[in-house]
Amino acid sequence: MRPVYLSIRGLHSFRDAVEIDFDTLCSGGVFGIFGPTGSGKSTILDAMTFALYGKIGRSGATGASMINQAEKEAMVVYTFRLGVRVYTAERRVKRSKDDTLQTTRARFLDVTDEAVVLTDKVGDMNASIEQLLGLKLADFTRAVVLPQNKFSEFLHLKGSDRREMLQRLFNLHKYGDDLNHKIKEGLQHLQGEHRVIDGELQGIGEASEAAVNRAKKRSGGS
Repeated sequence: MRPVYLSIRGLHSFRDAVEIDFDTLCSGGVFGIFGPTGSGKSTILDAMTFALYGKIGRSGATGASMINQAEKEAMVVYTFRLGVRVYTAERRVKRSKDDTLQTTRARFLDVTDEAVVLTDKVGDMNASIEQLLGLKLADFTRAVVLPQNKFSEFLHLKGSDRREMLQRLFNLHKYGDDLNHKIKEGLQHLQGEHRVIDGELQGIGEASEAAVNRAKKRSGGS
C-alpha cells in the first residue's frame, strides 16, 4: 500500500482541514515527518488507520476523544495505491450528546479511472478493506504504523499470535492453517479406512499360514 493523498479535519490537534500530497513528498525519495510533541505527527498515522478501519490502534485515541475539543465532528479522506489500483476511504464521525462517537459517513471507492463506490456501509467497508489489505487492525498497527512504545510488544508476541499474523501479512494460510486442516482431514480419512479394514479382518478371523494349515487338517483337506 502506497499513500497518495490524505485530508484531515477535526481529528485530535488538526482542528482545521489539512491536506497532504504524498506523491509530491515521495517524488524526492525518502521523507520524514518532524515536529515537537503534540504537533500532530502521530495523528497523521491515526488518520490513515481511522480512514481504513474506523478505529485508532493506540490507547487514549478512541471514542469521541479523538475529535478536537473545539469541534463537533471529524473527517478523514485517505487515498492509497495498491498494485495498479487506487482506492479512497472516507469517514466522518460526530460527537453525540452522550459524548460517544457516531459515524455519519463511511465510503470506500475505487478511483483508479472513474470513481466507483464499492460500499457506503460501515460493516461492509471494514470487511472489504480487511480482505483487500489482508490485514486486521491489530496487524496494521503492528506492521505498518507501529505506535510509540509498542515495538517491544511486537517482538514479544506469543508463537501462535506471531504465526497467525505472519500468515495474514504474507498470505501464507494455504501453507499454514489450510495445509494443517487438509492434513488432519487426510489423516481422519485414512484412520476411517483402517477401522473398516480392521473390522473386516476380524470378521474373517486369523488368517496366518499356521491357522490355514490347522483349518485344512480339521476339514481333511490337503
